[in-house]
Amino acid sequence: MKKWQEYGVTLIGVILLYFILFLLMATGIINGYLKGVLVLIGINIVAAASLNLATGYLGQLALGHAGFMAIGAYTAGLLMEMIKGFGLPVDVALVVALIIGGLMAAFLAVLIGIPALRLRGDYLGIVTLGFGEIIRIAIFNLEFTGGARGFRGYPGSINFTKMYIIVAIVLTMLFLLIRSRHGRAIVSIREDEIAAEAVGVPTTFYKIFGFATSAFFAGIAGGALAFYQRMIDPKKFTFMYSVEIFIIVVLGGMGSLTGTVAAAVVLGILNEFLHVIDQWRLVIYSLLLIIMMIFRPEGLLGNREFSFIGLIRWLIKRFKKPTQEEVR
Repeated sequence: MKKWQEYGVTLIGVILLYFILFLLMATGIINGYLKGVLVLIGINIVAAASLNLATGYLGQLALGHAGFMAIGAYTAGLLMEMIKGFGLPVDVALVVALIIGGLMAAFLAVLIGIPALRLRGDYLGIVTLGFGEIIRIAIFNLEFTGGARGFRGYPGSINFTKMYIIVAIVLTMLFLLIRSRHGRAIVSIREDEIAAEAVGVPTTFYKIFGFATSAFFAGIAGGALAFYQRMIDPKKFTFMYSVEIFIIVVLGGMGSLTGTVAAAVVLGILNEFLHVIDQWRLVIYSLLLIIMMIFRPEGLLGNREFSFIGLIRWLIKRFKKPTQEEVR
Protein backbone atom coordinates (compact mmCIF):
# COMPACT_ATOMS: atom_id res chain seq x y z
CA MET A 1 0.00 0.00 0.00
CA LYS A 2 2.86 2.35 0.85
CA LYS A 3 4.38 1.74 -2.60
CA TRP A 4 1.15 2.68 -4.38
CA GLN A 5 0.84 5.81 -2.24
CA GLU A 6 4.31 6.85 -3.36
CA TYR A 7 3.43 6.15 -7.01
CA GLY A 8 0.22 8.20 -6.64
CA VAL A 9 2.03 11.19 -5.11
CA THR A 10 4.70 10.99 -7.86
CA LEU A 11 2.00 10.97 -10.56
CA ILE A 12 0.33 14.01 -9.02
CA GLY A 13 3.71 15.77 -8.81
CA VAL A 14 4.48 15.06 -12.48
CA ILE A 15 1.06 16.35 -13.59
CA LEU A 16 1.36 19.41 -11.35
CA LEU A 17 4.82 20.21 -12.76
CA TYR A 18 3.41 20.06 -16.30
CA PHE A 19 0.59 22.48 -15.49
CA ILE A 20 3.03 24.88 -13.80
CA LEU A 21 5.24 24.90 -16.91
CA PHE A 22 2.19 25.18 -19.18
CA LEU A 23 0.94 28.16 -17.16
CA LEU A 24 4.35 29.85 -17.43
CA MET A 25 4.23 29.34 -21.20
CA ALA A 26 0.67 30.64 -21.48
CA THR A 27 1.58 33.82 -19.59
CA GLY A 28 4.69 34.39 -21.71
CA ILE A 29 7.19 33.97 -18.86
CA ILE A 30 8.58 31.00 -20.80
CA ASN A 31 8.78 32.25 -24.39
CA GLY A 32 9.06 30.24 -27.60
CA TYR A 33 12.86 30.09 -27.42
CA LEU A 34 12.87 28.74 -23.86
CA LYS A 35 10.14 26.29 -24.79
CA GLY A 36 12.48 24.92 -27.48
CA VAL A 37 15.25 24.63 -24.88
CA LEU A 38 12.90 22.58 -22.67
CA VAL A 39 12.14 20.22 -25.57
CA LEU A 40 15.86 19.69 -26.21
CA ILE A 41 16.41 19.08 -22.49
CA GLY A 42 13.65 16.45 -22.65
CA ILE A 43 15.40 14.72 -25.57
CA ASN A 44 18.68 14.72 -23.63
CA ILE A 45 16.89 13.27 -20.58
CA VAL A 46 15.61 10.31 -22.63
CA ALA A 47 19.04 9.76 -24.24
CA ALA A 48 20.94 10.02 -20.94
CA ALA A 49 18.45 7.86 -19.02
CA SER A 50 18.80 5.15 -21.65
CA LEU A 51 22.61 5.33 -21.41
CA ASN A 52 22.33 5.16 -17.61
CA LEU A 53 20.68 1.76 -17.98
CA ALA A 54 23.70 0.39 -19.86
CA THR A 55 26.44 2.23 -17.99
CA GLY A 56 25.01 3.03 -14.56
CA TYR A 57 22.91 -0.07 -13.85
CA LEU A 58 24.47 -2.72 -16.11
CA GLY A 59 28.00 -1.43 -15.57
CA GLN A 60 29.07 -1.57 -19.23
CA LEU A 61 30.99 1.40 -20.64
CA ALA A 62 29.24 2.54 -23.84
CA LEU A 63 30.60 5.50 -25.81
CA GLY A 64 28.67 5.24 -29.07
CA HIS A 65 25.20 6.23 -27.94
CA ALA A 66 24.90 8.92 -30.61
CA GLY A 67 25.07 6.16 -33.22
CA PHE A 68 21.90 4.53 -31.86
CA MET A 69 20.20 7.93 -31.80
CA ALA A 70 21.14 8.41 -35.47
CA ILE A 71 19.64 5.04 -36.37
CA GLY A 72 16.40 5.93 -34.60
CA ALA A 73 16.30 9.39 -36.20
CA TYR A 74 16.75 8.24 -39.80
CA THR A 75 14.57 5.15 -39.44
CA ALA A 76 11.67 7.08 -37.92
CA GLY A 77 11.94 9.89 -40.46
CA LEU A 78 12.23 7.67 -43.52
CA LEU A 79 9.29 5.47 -42.46
CA MET A 80 6.96 8.26 -41.30
CA GLU A 81 5.57 9.04 -44.76
CA MET A 82 4.98 5.36 -45.49
CA ILE A 83 3.22 4.83 -42.15
CA LYS A 84 0.95 7.82 -42.80
CA GLY A 85 -0.03 6.13 -46.10
CA PHE A 86 -1.95 3.54 -44.08
CA GLY A 87 -4.43 6.26 -43.10
CA LEU A 88 -3.32 6.59 -39.50
CA PRO A 89 -3.66 9.96 -37.71
CA VAL A 90 -0.43 11.96 -37.65
CA ASP A 91 0.14 11.51 -33.90
CA VAL A 92 -0.45 7.75 -34.07
CA ALA A 93 1.90 7.48 -37.06
CA LEU A 94 4.50 9.47 -35.14
CA VAL A 95 4.33 7.07 -32.17
CA VAL A 96 4.62 4.05 -34.50
CA ALA A 97 7.61 5.63 -36.30
CA LEU A 98 9.38 6.34 -32.98
CA ILE A 99 8.82 2.75 -31.80
CA ILE A 100 10.10 1.29 -35.10
CA GLY A 101 13.13 3.60 -34.92
CA GLY A 102 13.81 2.34 -31.39
CA LEU A 103 13.40 -1.29 -32.46
CA MET A 104 15.85 -0.83 -35.33
CA ALA A 105 18.41 0.64 -32.90
CA ALA A 106 17.79 -2.27 -30.50
CA PHE A 107 18.22 -4.81 -33.33
CA LEU A 108 21.61 -3.39 -34.29
CA ALA A 109 22.55 -3.24 -30.60
CA VAL A 110 21.91 -7.00 -30.36
CA LEU A 111 24.07 -7.63 -33.45
CA ILE A 112 26.97 -5.63 -32.04
CA GLY A 113 26.33 -6.69 -28.44
CA ILE A 114 26.69 -10.43 -29.00
CA PRO A 115 30.43 -10.19 -29.84
CA ALA A 116 31.21 -6.88 -28.10
CA LEU A 117 29.77 -7.68 -24.66
CA ARG A 118 32.33 -10.45 -24.27
CA LEU A 119 34.72 -7.56 -23.67
CA ARG A 120 34.84 -5.46 -20.51
CA GLY A 121 35.80 -1.97 -19.40
CA ASP A 122 37.78 0.18 -21.81
CA TYR A 123 37.70 -2.42 -24.58
CA LEU A 124 33.90 -2.36 -24.75
CA GLY A 125 33.99 1.44 -24.76
CA ILE A 126 36.36 1.41 -27.75
CA VAL A 127 34.12 -1.03 -29.66
CA THR A 128 30.97 1.02 -29.06
CA LEU A 129 32.86 4.19 -29.99
CA GLY A 130 33.92 2.58 -33.26
CA PHE A 131 30.35 1.45 -33.93
CA GLY A 132 29.04 5.00 -33.47
CA GLU A 133 31.61 6.35 -35.93
CA ILE A 134 30.80 3.61 -38.47
CA ILE A 135 27.11 4.58 -38.34
CA ARG A 136 27.93 8.28 -38.81
CA ILE A 137 30.27 7.66 -41.76
CA ALA A 138 27.76 5.27 -43.38
CA ILE A 139 25.05 7.94 -43.15
CA PHE A 140 27.41 10.44 -44.79
CA ASN A 141 27.89 8.14 -47.78
CA LEU A 142 24.40 6.68 -48.31
CA GLU A 143 22.18 8.20 -50.97
CA PHE A 144 18.77 7.67 -49.36
CA THR A 145 19.82 9.44 -46.12
CA GLY A 146 20.74 12.61 -47.99
CA GLY A 147 24.46 12.13 -47.39
CA ALA A 148 26.35 15.08 -45.93
CA ARG A 149 23.43 17.40 -46.77
CA GLY A 150 21.30 15.67 -44.17
CA PHE A 151 17.67 14.67 -44.43
CA ARG A 152 14.96 17.32 -44.53
CA GLY A 153 11.20 17.53 -44.71
CA TYR A 154 10.37 15.25 -41.80
CA PRO A 155 6.57 14.97 -41.55
CA GLY A 156 5.13 15.10 -38.05
CA SER A 157 6.32 17.26 -35.21
CA ILE A 158 7.28 17.15 -31.54
CA ASN A 159 6.14 19.94 -29.23
CA PHE A 160 6.62 20.47 -25.51
CA THR A 161 3.52 18.50 -24.45
CA LYS A 162 4.42 15.47 -26.59
CA MET A 163 8.01 15.53 -25.38
CA TYR A 164 6.91 15.80 -21.75
CA ILE A 165 4.69 12.73 -22.20
CA ILE A 166 7.53 10.80 -23.89
CA VAL A 167 9.94 11.66 -21.05
CA ALA A 168 7.38 10.61 -18.41
CA ILE A 169 6.65 7.29 -20.16
CA VAL A 170 10.32 6.43 -20.76
CA LEU A 171 11.36 7.23 -17.17
CA THR A 172 8.40 5.22 -15.82
CA MET A 173 9.30 2.21 -17.97
CA LEU A 174 12.96 2.37 -16.92
CA PHE A 175 11.98 2.83 -13.26
CA LEU A 176 9.70 -0.23 -13.32
CA LEU A 177 12.29 -2.28 -15.23
CA ILE A 178 15.06 -1.51 -12.75
CA ARG A 179 12.84 -2.47 -9.81
CA SER A 180 11.68 -5.70 -11.41
CA ARG A 181 13.29 -9.13 -11.22
CA HIS A 182 15.09 -8.42 -14.49
CA GLY A 183 16.36 -5.09 -13.17
CA ARG A 184 17.80 -6.73 -10.07
CA ALA A 185 19.57 -9.24 -12.31
CA ILE A 186 21.04 -6.38 -14.35
CA VAL A 187 22.30 -4.60 -11.22
CA SER A 188 23.79 -7.85 -9.89
CA ILE A 189 26.00 -8.04 -13.01
CA ARG A 190 27.30 -4.55 -12.29
CA GLU A 191 28.08 -5.43 -8.66
CA ASP A 192 29.81 -8.76 -9.32
CA GLU A 193 29.38 -10.58 -12.62
CA ILE A 194 31.12 -13.77 -11.43
CA ALA A 195 28.94 -13.99 -8.30
CA ALA A 196 25.80 -13.30 -10.33
CA GLU A 197 26.64 -16.11 -12.74
CA ALA A 198 27.42 -18.41 -9.83
CA VAL A 199 23.91 -18.01 -8.38
CA GLY A 200 22.25 -18.73 -11.73
CA VAL A 201 21.81 -15.31 -13.36
CA PRO A 202 22.16 -15.70 -17.17
CA THR A 203 24.67 -12.86 -17.45
CA THR A 204 25.11 -13.02 -21.23
CA PHE A 205 21.36 -12.71 -21.81
CA TYR A 206 20.93 -9.80 -19.41
CA LYS A 207 23.96 -7.94 -20.75
CA ILE A 208 22.54 -8.10 -24.28
CA PHE A 209 19.01 -7.37 -23.00
CA GLY A 210 20.15 -4.29 -21.05
CA PHE A 211 22.30 -3.04 -23.92
CA ALA A 212 19.47 -3.49 -26.47
CA THR A 213 16.90 -1.84 -24.18
CA SER A 214 19.26 1.09 -23.74
CA ALA A 215 19.63 1.39 -27.53
CA PHE A 216 15.84 1.17 -27.99
CA PHE A 217 15.21 4.26 -25.88
CA ALA A 218 18.21 6.03 -27.49
CA GLY A 219 16.55 5.39 -30.88
CA ILE A 220 13.35 6.99 -29.57
CA ALA A 221 15.35 10.03 -28.41
CA GLY A 222 16.94 10.29 -31.87
CA GLY A 223 13.55 10.08 -33.58
CA ALA A 224 12.14 12.76 -31.28
CA LEU A 225 15.09 15.02 -32.15
CA ALA A 226 14.46 14.52 -35.88
CA PHE A 227 10.74 15.27 -35.61
CA TYR A 228 11.37 18.32 -33.44
CA GLN A 229 13.92 19.86 -35.81
CA ARG A 230 12.08 18.61 -38.93
CA MET A 231 15.49 17.76 -40.36
CA ILE A 232 18.58 15.96 -39.24
CA ASP A 233 22.23 16.73 -39.79
CA PRO A 234 24.59 13.72 -39.69
CA LYS A 235 27.28 15.98 -38.19
CA LYS A 236 25.13 16.12 -35.04
CA PHE A 237 25.83 12.48 -34.13
CA THR A 238 29.55 12.72 -33.51
CA PHE A 239 31.65 11.20 -30.76
CA MET A 240 31.41 14.50 -28.87
CA TYR A 241 27.62 14.18 -28.69
CA SER A 242 28.05 10.73 -27.13
CA VAL A 243 30.46 12.29 -24.63
CA GLU A 244 27.92 15.01 -23.76
CA ILE A 245 25.31 12.36 -23.00
CA PHE A 246 27.85 10.40 -20.95
CA ILE A 247 28.71 13.54 -18.96
CA ILE A 248 25.02 13.97 -18.06
CA VAL A 249 24.96 10.41 -16.70
CA VAL A 250 28.15 10.88 -14.65
CA LEU A 251 27.13 14.25 -13.23
CA GLY A 252 23.64 13.04 -12.30
CA GLY A 253 24.83 9.81 -10.73
CA MET A 254 25.45 6.44 -12.36
CA GLY A 255 22.44 4.57 -11.05
CA SER A 256 19.97 7.42 -10.53
CA LEU A 257 17.27 8.31 -13.06
CA THR A 258 16.20 11.46 -11.23
CA GLY A 259 19.86 12.45 -10.96
CA THR A 260 20.07 12.14 -14.75
CA VAL A 261 17.04 14.43 -15.07
CA ALA A 262 18.63 17.02 -12.76
CA ALA A 263 21.97 16.93 -14.61
CA ALA A 264 20.26 17.21 -18.02
CA VAL A 265 18.35 20.29 -16.84
CA VAL A 266 21.48 21.92 -15.35
CA LEU A 267 23.63 21.25 -18.43
CA GLY A 268 20.79 22.21 -20.79
CA ILE A 269 20.50 25.62 -19.13
CA LEU A 270 24.29 25.95 -18.93
CA ASN A 271 24.51 25.25 -22.67
CA GLU A 272 22.44 28.32 -23.44
CA PHE A 273 24.85 30.55 -21.53
CA LEU A 274 27.86 28.97 -23.26
CA HIS A 275 26.72 29.59 -26.84
CA VAL A 276 28.67 32.86 -26.92
CA ILE A 277 31.87 30.93 -26.15
CA ASP A 278 31.01 27.72 -27.97
CA GLN A 279 34.66 26.77 -28.57
CA TRP A 280 35.17 26.66 -24.79
CA ARG A 281 32.01 24.66 -24.05
CA LEU A 282 33.68 21.23 -23.86
CA VAL A 283 36.55 22.70 -21.82
CA ILE A 284 34.04 23.96 -19.26
CA TYR A 285 32.28 20.57 -19.34
CA SER A 286 35.61 18.87 -18.63
CA LEU A 287 36.39 21.20 -15.74
CA LEU A 288 32.92 20.64 -14.32
CA LEU A 289 33.44 16.88 -14.57
CA ILE A 290 36.85 17.09 -12.86
CA ILE A 291 35.44 19.21 -10.03
CA MET A 292 32.55 16.77 -9.59
CA MET A 293 34.89 13.76 -9.52
CA ILE A 294 37.04 15.42 -6.85
CA PHE A 295 34.33 16.69 -4.51
CA ARG A 296 31.39 14.38 -5.29
CA PRO A 297 32.51 11.35 -7.32
CA GLU A 298 29.12 9.62 -6.97
CA GLY A 299 27.36 12.46 -8.87
CA LEU A 300 24.52 14.75 -7.80
CA LEU A 301 22.31 11.98 -6.36
CA GLY A 302 24.65 8.98 -6.46
CA ASN A 303 22.47 5.89 -6.76
CA ARG A 304 19.55 7.46 -4.87
CA GLU A 305 16.29 8.70 -6.37
CA PHE A 306 14.39 11.92 -5.70
CA SER A 307 10.93 11.25 -4.24
CA PHE A 308 8.00 13.65 -4.03
CA ILE A 309 6.62 11.86 -1.00
CA GLY A 310 10.07 11.96 0.61
CA LEU A 311 10.20 15.71 0.00
CA ILE A 312 6.74 16.15 1.54
CA ARG A 313 7.77 14.17 4.64
CA TRP A 314 10.95 16.24 4.97
CA LEU A 315 8.99 19.49 4.72
CA ILE A 316 6.47 18.29 7.32
CA LYS A 317 9.27 17.26 9.65
CA ARG A 318 11.13 20.53 9.00
CA PHE A 319 8.24 22.91 9.70
CA LYS A 320 6.15 20.88 12.11
CA LYS A 321 6.01 22.45 15.57
CA PRO A 322 7.37 20.06 18.19
CA THR A 323 4.85 18.74 20.75
CA GLN A 324 5.34 19.19 24.47
CA GLU A 325 6.42 15.57 24.82
CA GLU A 326 9.05 15.99 22.06
CA VAL A 327 10.36 19.16 23.77
CA ARG A 328 10.72 17.27 27.04
